Amino acid sequence: MNRRAIFLEVLGIPAEWVPRQPAGDEVGEEAGVPLAVEPAESVVAEAPAEVRAEALTEAPAIPRAAPVIDPADAALELAETVEAFDVPPPSPPPAPRAAAPVSRLPDPSGRAAAIAAMAWPDLADGVAGCTACGLCESRTQTVFGVGDTQADWMLVGEAPGENEDLQGEPFVGQAGKLLDNMLGALGLARGQNVYIANVLKCRPPGNRNPEPDEVAACEPYLRRQIALIQPKVIVVLGRFAAQSLLRATTPIGKLRGTVHQYEGIPVVVTYHPAYLLRTLTDKARAWEDLCLAREVHDRAGAEA
Repeated sequence: MNRRAIFLEVLGIPAEWVPRQPAGDEVGEEAGVPLAVEPAESVVAEAPAEVRAEALTEAPAIPRAAPVIDPADAALELAETVEAFDVPPPSPPPAPRAAAPVSRLPDPSGRAAAIAAMAWPDLADGVAGCTACGLCESRTQTVFGVGDTQADWMLVGEAPGENEDLQGEPFVGQAGKLLDNMLGALGLARGQNVYIANVLKCRPPGNRNPEPDEVAACEPYLRRQIALIQPKVIVVLGRFAAQSLLRATTPIGKLRGTVHQYEGIPVVVTYHPAYLLRTLTDKARAWEDLCLAREVHDRAGAEA
């Protein structure tokens, strides 16, 4: 019995031809007679059942050969598939956008010289569109100033507050009302022979104190305003405005009561109206400062 034939039959291989032994003495290569063969099925059919079972347990696993694929054909098929579905190649992620930088003029001296040559309308437009410091990013609007551009009196405060930032005019609200009363005591009124401005034209966030670079950016505008108005006297309101205009670190208590000079124009220092609303006892001192400013004004008028 041919055990290999039984294995192949159990594994489902249909036929294998095996040699059949001829009868007689004519077996062998010398006889020159071709050997007859019979199908393996006939041999397998005669095998007992126990041999079939043994073949199932002993039959080795015959691995299936992987189909051979031509690399050129595979590449062509892949290209045709991509083209059929029109799949675009992946694009790189967009680069993060950089925050737009605040406009700066590279030459501060050149910027100051340009502002110093501006006429009044150009100066107002320059302030409205100014981006020379970071305050432009948080302001509602600029606060250029208000009043008579040919006034004898000029009042200079520190910076716009919340109400000023909303309305675009300096000294509004309760502090503005007190300032108007102070002017009325001198026989003056807002817009009549008085011009009111600030050191800064934009409100610092949270009404904080201005930074040195912010003061430096705005100083050319105030300097040009004073040069165009040419007042007979400047009244500075508050410590910060006084120290900025006079380039001093002296406390306001020592600055007031004395006549100072700015570009040849007399300067009198007094308290800020907002401070006077909190400290009523200093209103008498503020009145003294205003009386000093009136004397300076009158003396300048007599000399003109």
